[in-house]
Amino acid sequence: MSELDLRTAAASAAPARRARPSAGEILAIGFVLFLLIATVAPNALSSIDPNAIAAREAFQGPSLQHWFGTDESGRDIYSRVVAGTSTSLLIGVSATAIGLALGLVLGVLAGFGGRVLDFTVNRTIEVLFAFPGLLLALLVIVIAGPGPVTATLAVGLSTAPGYARIIRGQLVGIRSSAYVESARVLGHGPWRILTRHILPNALAPLLVLATLGIGQAVVWAAALSYLGLGAQPPAAEWGAMLSAGRTYIGTAWWLTVFPGLMIVLTTIATTVLGRSLTRRSAGQR
Repeated sequence: MSELDLRTAAASAAPARRARPSAGEILAIGFVLFLLIATVAPNALSSIDPNAIAAREAFQGPSLQHWFGTDESGRDIYSRVVAGTSTSLLIGVSATAIGLALGLVLGVLAGFGGRVLDFTVNRTIEVLFAFPGLLLALLVIVIAGPGPVTATLAVGLSTAPGYARIIRGQLVGIRSSAYVESARVLGHGPWRILTRHILPNALAPLLVLATLGIGQAVVWAAALSYLGLGAQPPAAEWGAMLSAGRTYIGTAWWLTVFPGLMIVLTTIATTVLGRSLTRRSAGQR
């Protein structure tokens, strides 16, 4: 085989090597699968009732019988962590969906509503950016009251300005592209151009970015529950479990370590997958 053939073979093999998932991506995928199973079929991972009280088994450390130990009421921490997965993920995914939907509306208004509307939406987004996201979520909860539904809405509203700015930037860049100009020349109306040409190309990278947002939404929702503004005890939710276990952190470390570890691992896994999807989508362009 000639040197030119070797270079050609190496060049053709490079994309295949890059397409192989790394060890970190494989671990992230495995953990996300665990989260999905815990959400859809929690009984497949734990048959213990997460709310079953057994006072005689209170404050037992991790063991073969109770993998993550028990809490002050004798409830199994592992079963509560598994049961809390659905609540935490539901809040994270729902909040991200709310943020995306509101960001899409604001981004389209700014990108296609004319100069006055673009100016108004941009100034509104800048005002919202002046508040830290969690502080904005707290403001919403103060107005609407605590609870998991309110926490989901609050986190979604606090993430909407970021998505709106990204969508607006995507739309402004795409609407001046060659294929959009071609659609205008062919006589396509503004609505058809928006729905058939602009939005599909603008939303594809945004949906990848939303994968990163799920981890952030889970952290914010857990923080609100930790402060007593989200899910309320005895609900099996990671942030609420952290809040309940902080009183005993000096004597029963497992009450806070395992729920906190789930939050951290969920954030890491979604971040790894989000960045992987971003790199792969960029490499396909």
